[in-house]
Amino acid sequence: MTDPGFAPLRAALVRCRRHFVAAAGFSLAINLLYIAPTIYMLQVYDRVVPSRGGMTLVFLTGLLLASLAVVALLELTRTRLLVRASMRLDRELAGYLLAAGLKRGRGAESPRTLRDFDTLRQAIAGAGIIALFDVPWTLVYIALCFVLHPALGILAVCGSALLVALSLGTERATRTLLDEASNAAATFYAAQARAAAVGEVVTVLGMRAATISRQLNQRSGATRRQVQASFTAARFTAGTRFVRLGLQSLGLGAAAWLAVEQQISAGAIFAASLLMSRAFSPIEMVLGSWRSLTEARNAFHRLETTLRESPGESAPTLLPAPTGHLVVEQVWLSGSDADKPLLSGVSFSVRPGEVLGLVGPSGAGKTTLVRTLVGATRPTRGAVRLDHASLADWDTDLLGRHLGYLPQDLGLMQGTVKQNICRFGDILGLPREEIDAKTIQAAQACGAHEMILRLPAGYDTVLDWGGAGLSLGQAQRIALARALFGNPSIVILDEPNAHLDGEGEAALLGAIKRLKEARTAVVLVAHRAAMLGVMDTLLVLADGRVTHFGARDDVLRQLNDPMAKPQALSAGREAAYA
Repeated sequence: MTDPGFAPLRAALVRCRRHFVAAAGFSLAINLLYIAPTIYMLQVYDRVVPSRGGMTLVFLTGLLLASLAVVALLELTRTRLLVRASMRLDRELAGYLLAAGLKRGRGAESPRTLRDFDTLRQAIAGAGIIALFDVPWTLVYIALCFVLHPALGILAVCGSALLVALSLGTERATRTLLDEASNAAATFYAAQARAAAVGEVVTVLGMRAATISRQLNQRSGATRRQVQASFTAARFTAGTRFVRLGLQSLGLGAAAWLAVEQQISAGAIFAASLLMSRAFSPIEMVLGSWRSLTEARNAFHRLETTLRESPGESAPTLLPAPTGHLVVEQVWLSGSDADKPLLSGVSFSVRPGEVLGLVGPSGAGKTTLVRTLVGATRPTRGAVRLDHASLADWDTDLLGRHLGYLPQDLGLMQGTVKQNICRFGDILGLPREEIDAKTIQAAQACGAHEMILRLPAGYDTVLDWGGAGLSLGQAQRIALARALFGNPSIVILDEPNAHLDGEGEAALLGAIKRLKEARTAVVLVAHRAAMLGVMDTLLVLADGRVTHFGARDDVLRQLNDPMAKPQALSAGREAAYA
């Protein structure tokens, strides 16, 4: 039974089968026509020269040129077939792999997924796979060498075996080095991207020289392994070239000796040389492309692993629009330390039109819980339900239309302000009038409309990744408008006032009140006492456990009760009044 984790990759390759079968057919025709120069050589030396047949020579030359022209056309067609197979693979799998990369997060594996896929596609359309198609026809040329003389056939067999042994030796000698070089390069590129993301901090705090030195050390390790692999492969390539040329010359010499002994004709001398050259050429091409073929093989295995760890999602039943009733049932989430889970048996509920305040000290697990509520992290045990349906039962994109989410890192993307607020709905072909109206409505709902109009190009102002070019307060208000786009049924805000001034915070409080009036469920992580006024219920989290949950005023009284257990309440009291 095929593992469903990587079935899409193999299924896509199977659907390209007709391209590969056709390419194999063209390889048959090409290699048969490559016999034409051998036949031409035999006829010229054994028939034309002795008989001085000029017209025969012209006729044979015309046939040879026509054969070579057909070979060129067939090779072009074969290459185009393989390129089209590569393009089909891209159409079928690129979106799937991008989704898998997004699901895996921002680690080193995410950008590597598409690099591996491109490595595999380039190998499919490259010289290496063409050489693999030609290798089986080496047996045909060896058989023709036997036809000329058994000694020539034995020499061709021994030479081919020697070249194959050198190819296998190259694979064994470079496999580990290439794997280490690939892994080291991926680690370096990921570290470089992360360092660039905090480049301002690195520069301001005087860490630039140290950071560059550290990256150079990482790059040096990757480069050293690549150089070792290249040098090893170069030694084998040089050795293979020497062996091939030596064998071809030996074949010529052996044929000449046989001609002297009158066991073969003079034309067979050159025919033997051509046949051996053609027999050894695909093997040498495979060896020359060995690095790209090995990298493609490794990329294929890594893609299998990626798809196994991020299996495709079958289309779930389309559920009706939720009312916003959120229920968390005994959610546990394991961490790297098995003895200390990130979340321990968290349970609570939020009704439509209710605002739940989530408080606790730093490291209490608030952001982890928020990520679990929006489906970014799946609990180890327990369930998060929206209108009684587990989040796992929802179509991800459909759920996103009913969910508003504001993370701490904001997550603004490269594009215009409007595109960020409307969640790039314009790219999906949604009506412009509808997109513009809903975008402005969301911005007005959180008091960001006038602020956006003061930007250089208003809603059409182009932002860079992370909202570069805006102040943190402006970026947070735009991200808040994005969370409110489309009138979601539930809105989850992680410290939405962290960068807001007094005006922005007042607009935020007004937006939350309007959400309550619209019967929208709200989960609010906040550290400022000013936000307590809009909360209906309060949940206190410490070390991943719920210490208090209930009506806001009841929880606050418990937190201020001097008779309560100090250790259990100190964290909640501190957070509630921070």
